[in-house]
Amino acid sequence: MSVKSQLTGTVVSDKMEKTVVVAVERQVRHAVYGKSQRKTSKFVAHNEGNEAKVGDTVAIAESRPLSRRKRWIVTRVVAKAQQI
Repeated sequence: MSVKSQLTGTVVSDKMEKTVVVAVERQVRHAVYGKSQRKTSKFVAHNEGNEAKVGDTVAIAESRPLSRRKRWIVTRVVAKAQQI
């Protein structure tokens, strides 16, 4: 059994049924100039029970393909977003 990749990111969209879009941010150094820059990747993740909402920090794990773009599952909600 292979090791499943795990990431932590912020939910940017929860408009779909049982699905959220999670933005994962990372820092990389520019190859020539050496300046560090932030890069963002968006992952579509399965959200069974619709417990994750916009602004929440969630942990996602790799899974089998669930649809054309959905290959990740929300494993837990790390921190809830502040309600205004």
